[in-house]
Amino acid sequence: MLNVGSLARAELAAQLAGTGIRLRTGAFTTCLHSAIPSLAEGIALLYADYPLLTADDFADFHLQLVRPLNARRWIKPQVKLLYDRRSIFKPLPLDQAFPMFEWGLNWCVSSRANRYLIVHAAVVEKGGRALILPAPPGSGKSTLCAALVGRGGWRLLSDELTLLRLDDGLLHPLPRPVSLKNASIEIIARYVPQAVTEPPRHRYREGHGGAYARARGQHRAQRRDGAAGLGGVPALRGRRRHRAGTAGAGPRLHAAGAELLQLQPAGRARLHGAGRPGRAQPELQFPLQRAG
Repeated sequence: MLNVGSLARAELAAQLAGTGIRLRTGAFTTCLHSAIPSLAEGIALLYADYPLLTADDFADFHLQLVRPLNARRWIKPQVKLLYDRRSIFKPLPLDQAFPMFEWGLNWCVSSRANRYLIVHAAVVEKGGRALILPAPPGSGKSTLCAALVGRGGWRLLSDELTLLRLDDGLLHPLPRPVSLKNASIEIIARYVPQAVTEPPRHRYREGHGGAYARARGQHRAQRRDGAAGLGGVPALRGRRRHRAGTAGAGPRLHAAGAELLQLQPAGRARLHGAGRPGRAQPELQFPLQRAG
């Protein structure tokens, strides 16, 4: 089975612009068409070791990213996402083509994968046991996820959507690039120097940046054939109770057959000593204490 990295950049771009590619991510296959160069660059960089299926294989989702045929084609150009040839979102600036693909794929899974219980949470696995990290956007769950996968010996199941099978309670992996925003980009670059990330060129919010980090093959949960394998049994989950700008109790961790634990301090996970001159190699600190 070929993977994305088997194709030269020019060959990948030509195939995307022509017949398209069938990209396998976890349990799903996406048929993707686009002639936008920045999208081809993002796919080549961040999905290099993901499987490519043949044109005869079934695709769960059919996506196209195109430039609107209007005056914005030359003045502040935009990109538009089509799902089954229908536009479902407002156009975005052209430099957000790759993020729009990622957001669109999240929408496809959350709207169409009805056989799963879907939780907005990052999830990582070690030794067949999964750690689920639910939290609102901007809380730091993707930052923590990238750190655990990059240096903690955990495998990535997903940084955005946790897929739980209802029949047996097992988790299905959906490993894709980890979304990093604002200060998290520099934090992970310092904490995981070997991380492969795209240039932070798109705007997440006005005045802020966003980028994606690649999870290498050995750090992702999948079967040998490239399809989704069972990522693990849920053993520990964090429940976020902190709100930005307020004093909070922080995330609570529930472990199967264990006591209730509380993660301190509240708020975003911190990487102590990252990038400070004269300091030892930064390390993650997760002080745990029993919750009262």
